[in-house]
This record gives sequence, C-alpha cells and structure tokens, in this order.
Amino acid sequence: MKLTGTVLPEVVILESPAFVDERGWFMESFNEKRFHEALQAQGLPIPSAFVQDNLSCSAKGVLRGLHYQIAPHAQGKLVRVISGAAFDVAVDIRPGSATFGRWVGVELSAENRHMLWIPAGFAHGFVALEDNTHFFYKTTAYYSKESERAIRWDDPDLAIAWPDLALVISQKDQEAPLLADRPGTQA
Repeated sequence: MKLTGTVLPEVVILESPAFVDERGWFMESFNEKRFHEALQAQGLPIPSAFVQDNLSCSAKGVLRGLHYQIAPHAQGKLVRVISGAAFDVAVDIRPGSATFGRWVGVELSAENRHMLWIPAGFAHGFVALEDNTHFFYKTTAYYSKESERAIRWDDPDLAIAWPDLALVISQKDQEAPLLADRPGTQA
C-alpha cells in the first residue's frame, strides 16, 4: 500500500497495487495492518476501527457535501469510487488547525482505483464526473442524525475549484451554513 500526501498533511491518497493478467485484475482493496503501518510511516495517527460501510450511486453532476459529523460521533472516512469517477474534496474544519479552512481535491475513479483517507475533523464532499458513479466509503463512527452537519459547497471563503459541470445539489446542501457561520469553528 502506497500513501501519497496532499496539501492537508492528515489527508492522504492510498494506492494498492493491482495484479493484471489476461483475465482482468485483482487488488487487495483494504488491509487494516498495512493501512496502519502506512499511516505510522507517515507519522499519522491510527484511526478508530471502521464500523460502517456506505455506498451511493450518482448521476453526472450530482454534488454531495460538504458533510461531517460532530463528537461524539465524528467520523473518519476512507473513500473510493468503484464505478465511474468523482472529484472528491476534504476541508479542514478543526478550530485552531494551521490548515483550518483549506481544502484538497482529488479525482477518484474506477480506473485509477485510488482511495482517500479523510480523518475526523474534516468536511467531505464530491461531485460525480460520470453517470452511474458508485461511491464507496468506510467510516470510523456510525451515522448519527443528531451529529450530522454540513457546510456550503460554494462557500466563497473556501473557494473550492469544483469542476465546471451542470450541478445537481440537494436543497439541504444548498441551505447549509458557511464555515464562518458555524458555531465554534472560527480559526
């Protein structure tokens, strides 16, 4: 397992080798021991165990996010695309963090088979770049409606460079507050 850093040191891209032959390919999509060893090699903390897997399917242009959960149900997420492609974004929303309010965006696709580790304390969102994009993710805490929060995908202070697509956004995500308007999150 190979980890590649991003502009947000705690958010990393994971790559697992695929073994290809005339039949197709095989890869080990997750190995906890290797994941932990790779994080430790980068000087990053080991997360809580994964307790829930989620899968969504989106049409091209569907934007979901920016979502997160607060304590005691804050979630770390290991995300990947298993069909199609998505532009995936993580935003540091940890008060007092040196990278508070900064974001990183990466393309995840069935073709590149990359994953993104997003620790608790980061908001997450993505936009589907193709129809029938299947987005799969593991979480370190169970979903809790009471702990669910969001920030606006188009917050001008974040200035996320979303792909130029006709976006489809839920009313709930359109009405999410700006980062600066969230209680307790000012830098």
